Amino acid sequence: MAKTSSEKSEKTFEENLTELESIVKELEAGNVDLDQAITKYSEAMKLAKYASDKLNAATEKVNLILKENGVLEEFEIEE
Repeated sequence: MAKTSSEKSEKTFEENLTELESIVKELEAGNVDLDQAITKYSEAMKLAKYASDKLNAATEKVNLILKENGVLEEFEIEE
């Protein structure tokens, strides 16, 4: 049975990534019928989007730094 988006969000990022890796391995092995492969692919894409969204949010948080006066600003690397 497919998980709902709320069930996905209850899992940690790492748990979702592990599930995604498992699905990818199953699909790469080629031992699933077409209908099952489509279902697994669809679930994998949902997990990949969830992971991407979480990584983007984490990146945004990391890129913000707290200035000495208490104001958050975008962190930029000077080259």
